[in-house]
Amino acid sequence: MSTETPAPTDTGDNRYVAVARTPEFDALRSTLRRFVFPVSAAFLLWYALYVLLSAYARDFMSTKVVGHINVALIFGLLQFVSTFLIAWLYARYAERRVDPLADDLRAQIEGTPAPAAAPATEGDADA
Repeated sequence: MSTETPAPTDTGDNRYVAVARTPEFDALRSTLRRFVFPVSAAFLLWYALYVLLSAYARDFMSTKVVGHINVALIFGLLQFVSTFLIAWLYARYAERRVDPLADDLRAQIEGTPAPAAAPATEGDADA
């Protein structure tokens, strides 16, 4: 009977921990955070402004702008507009900055060649 411990096999969990410690994964995570944290903070401040004005500046928020449309209604609708704008900006940012890094990292993990980057069109500007 052998008392030797068998060598550990490479399970998926070990592989993912190893990938999480790579500089490529750190670059991917920091690229994502560069967009998510500032935009989330800005949106939360914008939302807090709306709530605070609704609670403490009722005269201002009830100011009529056009007909029965007041400032509060406009601010409320702008919450929806800003949400869709953020989603659109994130989709552009992810497509240009996050997805290429993630594709390269996935190819490295799977041992397959990285997909070719789509050629930039003339009107493209980084988000």
